[in-house]
Amino acid sequence: MVQIKAVAAAEKLIDWISNNEEAIATGVLAVVGSIAILLLGLVIARVTSAGVGRLLRRKEVDKTIIQFSVNLLRYVLIAFAVVAALGRLGVQTSSIIAVIGAAGLAIGLALQGSLSNFAAGILLVALRPFKAGEYVDLGGAAGTVEEVNIFSTTMCMPDNKVVVVPNGKIISGNIVNYTRHPYRRIEIPVGVAYHTEVGQVKRVLSAVVEADSRILHDLGNTIRLMEMAAPSLNYVVRVWVNNADYWDVYFDLVEAIKTALDEHRIGVPYPQYDVRVLRAQARWDVSADSE
Repeated sequence: MVQIKAVAAAEKLIDWISNNEEAIATGVLAVVGSIAILLLGLVIARVTSAGVGRLLRRKEVDKTIIQFSVNLLRYVLIAFAVVAALGRLGVQTSSIIAVIGAAGLAIGLALQGSLSNFAAGILLVALRPFKAGEYVDLGGAAGTVEEVNIFSTTMCMPDNKVVVVPNGKIISGNIVNYTRHPYRRIEIPVGVAYHTEVGQVKRVLSAVVEADSRILHDLGNTIRLMEMAAPSLNYVVRVWVNNADYWDVYFDLVEAIKTALDEHRIGVPYPQYDVRVLRAQARWDVSADSE
């Protein structure tokens, strides 16, 4: 009995296939075509974005702009490929666009932060307050810019940690670029004892500065008495160096200044406290009751 039912079902299936051969063939071709369009679109998106990236690199365009443009172009081409594949299946593309528009509005209201990050990414690429490879401070996070993506910026910290900062936060805060200009100024405060002669201190500090060949003396050096503070006379040493030499010169100058002050017996004051201990003598009045 079961076999009879199976044979009957198979006969019905064969009859349906024979009666709808054209529709089945059309459907299969539509599915295969949509898959082929999608795969072809993915390949085109990858090849085109890579080609645009190579072209921009040959034109020596900034790395930040290259990364942003390549990512944006790839996503746009993939979106077109998806719409074309759905259209090959017989889905009305106008309906798809309407649905995408409505969904985009709803998603935009729900993801206002992401859209603001996207808009901020466009502004960063257009205004270019920093470029890939520059050392910047973005709202308290300082590091070397690796790439600017559509929604965020990736930086590498001095201790090799990777930080991803949303573009919206960057645009709304302060951007400090340390390496945009080739030179950078070092400022070192120096405190000495009050009884030290001003001329002697300036001569000692000037000798230390002049002895360092990495300092850009043509840009001018400043060695002046800046403040007469409570515990010390505070001088300031300001010199210009190349960006690449900043920290090496900074540390070497601090060590050389301390050594020179010691050699010339110039005291560096430090907080001192006088502690006085007062002994209180306790007195007891003892009275005896007489009977």
